Amino acid sequence: MSRYLYEGGLLLCLGALLCGCRKDLCYDHELHGLNVRVEVRPDWECVWERDYGMDWDDNWAEEVFCCAYEALCPEPASGIAAFVYNADGTRSERHLPSEGGLLPMSEGPKSLLFCNDDTRYIVFSEMDSWATASATTRTRTRSSYSQTHGGERTVNAPDMLYGEWIEKHEAAQTSAPVALAAYLQPLVYTYLVRYEFDAGLEHVALARGALAGMAEAVYLRDGRTGGEAATILYDCELKEFGPEARVASFGVPDFSPEEYRGRRSERKYGLNLEVRLKNGKVKIFEFDVTDQVASQPRGGVIAVSGLVITDDEAEGGGGFDVDIDGWGDCEDIVLPLD
Repeated sequence: MSRYLYEGGLLLCLGALLCGCRKDLCYDHELHGLNVRVEVRPDWECVWERDYGMDWDDNWAEEVFCCAYEALCPEPASGIAAFVYNADGTRSERHLPSEGGLLPMSEGPKSLLFCNDDTRYIVFSEMDSWATASATTRTRTRSSYSQTHGGERTVNAPDMLYGEWIEKHEAAQTSAPVALAAYLQPLVYTYLVRYEFDAGLEHVALARGALAGMAEAVYLRDGRTGGEAATILYDCELKEFGPEARVASFGVPDFSPEEYRGRRSERKYGLNLEVRLKNGKVKIFEFDVTDQVASQPRGGVIAVSGLVITDDEAEGGGGFDVDIDGWGDCEDIVLPLD
């Protein structure tokens, strides 16, 4: 009789092992037991501008811009920062690779915020609340820059930034991972800035510029920009026609994706160019580009033409070594956020 009891007990134990487990005794319980398992599957929207009437995508002149339209598109980020907001007001933060993966969270209703975590100049603020979570960029100074937009902070161009907001997700225990699609859209766009010379470009050794009146911050939840304006400082590359720069920006201030079309602001936007000539002299150009920026609130092409350096301006001076690094006492300085 004892033999049959022993064998019966053994069979019951084997059945228990095959059909279930005790969480406190199982080393890999989370792999096959009920648990909250959310698998984030990101999709990256890699665009550099939004069309508000210019139709650059269909009317792109590659022979003029010397690059394909797609060449300006950013790459997907190398990593994702995931913020999980709980119903009790607490939040957790996790980091995932670019291709996504399992996102740990507790059971219950959640709100989810995603952005890329491979930025250098981006500064995140108010992340404890999804309603106020925002991004700005670091202060950059230039001693030779004359501020034409009083009160604006001069900043470095932001890194590429993507964002996605999921307002409601019910996290439940399941035996298999639940797929969660995350569509990460750009929060930073690119302006291709072109300064076209009529004469005297051969006298230019170095060039750099500034774009004034742009948004200082963007809200991660919906891509809306704040009301404060900033001036973006950047370096230029000399092309056959003149200096050129690809300037990253949050776009124009007070921008809402749902409300902008057809709305014109009273804001002004300015473009600056500072060139150092081969004789050591510096010449500064200023332009009003309000119409161009207002019609392209999130990326596009800004072009100014008719620039001239005269032979008289290029004469004299003590000479200038075009191979030196930086601009000496005019060198830009990137500072921590105030």
